[in-house]
Amino acid sequence: MSGGSAAPCKRLEGKVAIVTGGASGIGAAAAQLFHENGAKVVIADIQDNLGQALADKLGEDACYVHCDVSKEEDVSNLVDTTVSKYGKLDIMYNNAGIIDRAYGSILDTQKSDLERVLAVNTVGGFLGAKHAARVMEPQRKGCILFTASACTEIAGLGSPAYAVSKYGIIALVKHLAADLGQHGIRVNCISPFGLVTGMTSGGMDPELFEAHMSEMGNLKGQVLRTDGIANAALYLASDEANYVSGVNFVVDGGFSIVNPTIANAFNRTK
Repeated sequence: MSGGSAAPCKRLEGKVAIVTGGASGIGAAAAQLFHENGAKVVIADIQDNLGQALADKLGEDACYVHCDVSKEEDVSNLVDTTVSKYGKLDIMYNNAGIIDRAYGSILDTQKSDLERVLAVNTVGGFLGAKHAARVMEPQRKGCILFTASACTEIAGLGSPAYAVSKYGIIALVKHLAADLGQHGIRVNCISPFGLVTGMTSGGMDPELFEAHMSEMGNLKGQVLRTDGIANAALYLASDEANYVSGVNFVVDGGFSIVNPTIANAFNRTK
C-alpha cells in the first residue's frame, strides 16, 4: 500500500474550453477551475489587462483573446482562433453579461438600455452558441453552457431589461438542447442568486454586499461566491453530466422555491 496520496482527478483532462467574460467574476473563477482540472482554456473578454493577467497567471495551456460578444466577427474569430491553436473545442461557456441597474420599473426603462443588455446577454450568448455549434457538429460532441440568473425562476430579482435578457437565454437553452442534441452536443445553463462580482456589487463593500445577500437568502450558514458557480459549471462541463441537457441549474439556496411571507407573519404573532 502506497504511503503517498493519489493525485486529484482532473475532470476536464484533454478538453478545450472557452470562457467568455472570463477576465473577472464568475468567468475568471470558472477559467481557473477548468484549467486546474486539466482543460486548455481560452479566456475571452473586453477587459484586456485583466484577461491577459489571468492567462499569464494560469500559464501553460491558457491564453487570452479580446472578444466583444455582441459582435459576430469577434465571436467567430474567437472560436476559429481556439480551434487553430488547440485543434478542437469541447466546452463553450457563454458567461459574459452586463446589467443596466439593480432594480427598476418598466416605466423608467429606456429602450437603449434594453437593447444594450440584450446585445451582450442574449445576442452574445446566441452568437457564442452558433459558432461553437459550427465546430462541434462535425465532432459529434460538445458542451455549451450559459450563465442566466435566478430571476428566471422568481419575479422581482432585477430590472425588466435584465430579466428579459436572461429569460431569452432559458429559451435558447431549451431550443438548442433539442436542436443540437441530435449532434451529440449538450446545452445547459446556470442561474445564480445574487453574489459579489464587479458587475453586481455596484461599488458596495464586498463583505457588506455578501452579508446583505445572505440576509435576504434562504439557505443560512452558507455564502454564495463565484467559486460556487464555477463548481456548478465544472460539473455540467464534465463527463459526469454526460446525459444532462436542457437544464436550468439554479444555484440559489432554495430562494426561488420559498415564499417566507406566511411563516414570517406567523412568527411575528408569537
